[in-house]
Amino acid sequence: MSPSTRTHLIQALLFIATVITTTMAGAEWMYGNIFTFVGSAIHFLAEKSSGKDIPLTGTFMGWTQFFAGFQFSIPFLAILTVHEFGHYFTAKAHQVKVTLPYYIPLWFGISQSIGTMGAFIRITSVVKSRLKFFDIGIAGPLAGFAAALVVLWYGFTHLPPAEYIFTIHPEYARYGLSYPQFVYENAEGNLALGDNILFWFFKNFVADPSSLPHNNEIIHYPYIFAGYLALFFTSLNLIPIGQLDGGHILYGMLGKKRFDVIAPAFFVVFVFYAGLGMFRAEDFAINSDSVFYEQLLSLFIYVYFLYICLRKISENPSNAIMLSLMIVVAQFGATYLRPDWDGYSGFLPFIFILGRFLGIRHPDTEDNRPIGTARMILGVFALIIFIISFSPKPFIIL
Repeated sequence: MSPSTRTHLIQALLFIATVITTTMAGAEWMYGNIFTFVGSAIHFLAEKSSGKDIPLTGTFMGWTQFFAGFQFSIPFLAILTVHEFGHYFTAKAHQVKVTLPYYIPLWFGISQSIGTMGAFIRITSVVKSRLKFFDIGIAGPLAGFAAALVVLWYGFTHLPPAEYIFTIHPEYARYGLSYPQFVYENAEGNLALGDNILFWFFKNFVADPSSLPHNNEIIHYPYIFAGYLALFFTSLNLIPIGQLDGGHILYGMLGKKRFDVIAPAFFVVFVFYAGLGMFRAEDFAINSDSVFYEQLLSLFIYVYFLYICLRKISENPSNAIMLSLMIVVAQFGATYLRPDWDGYSGFLPFIFILGRFLGIRHPDTEDNRPIGTARMILGVFALIIFIISFSPKPFIIL
């Protein structure tokens, strides 16, 4: 078997695995259960031995639920595939060597997931110009964003009746359509989706208000949930840092000198927002020495975490230490002046990946000629997509 054939086989197997894992994940979100192989096998054998349909109980989900999960996996993977092939075909047009997409399946079986960590293509030759970096970087988000709009439009214009939620949560039925004022009062652990500008527009100007589910229940509507996740990942990709798509776009628009100023500054702002509210001055104004030292230890670990994330922002390690301390002091000051301000700590793992592995800066190119007015306008359009797709608090645990 030739190396290229082996590579294509691996890519095909990864894609098939990702279809399976995202379908299972979609079923889990739709039905609010964890898809367990043991439970499904028991249910399947019980049906076969009895010769009749047996209602599912607990976390047991069968083939009916699995196939229903395609309502999530197909639109979600379609958007992801359109995004990656936007990069692929643009790279080919610029005669840049590139691989077909590698899909990354991810499914836990003990907690809910989205079934994948996304996909990526590998550029196997040197990109020699700002223009090529710009075109390859922007093609994926534009293509994926267009596909996400189609999925969201379909999801919001084909909503089932409001009573559909009772098939997922039959315990809500006794309250009727007034269930939100009763079931969320003491709810814990439920996942709600944070708004972004585009999602807010669809909910308020496209959807039928009589069929629109409560925000805490949108995760059970596969097309809408798939579209929301697509907007979330599109906005993350468009952050103008390092070798993210947004980094390629900003580098193409401004060149290395200005990029090396703006990208680190944006990263620092991102870090500041993510950790805002994790520590407050009143957390240390306590009488118990043990609790005080626990808070102090947590703060020390947090500062060290920031140092790891910011280490590559400068060649001098002491600059990263100083910057980490400045961010923490600024966070304390902001929350002291505005106690109601909170960031979103859920971004911290992504910040760690950016700062530690992907990098904040962008590789230089031989050809640094400007990309032209038309592409600059397109870059501004990508910035607008980032603004309307970005959710300051994308996932909210009640």
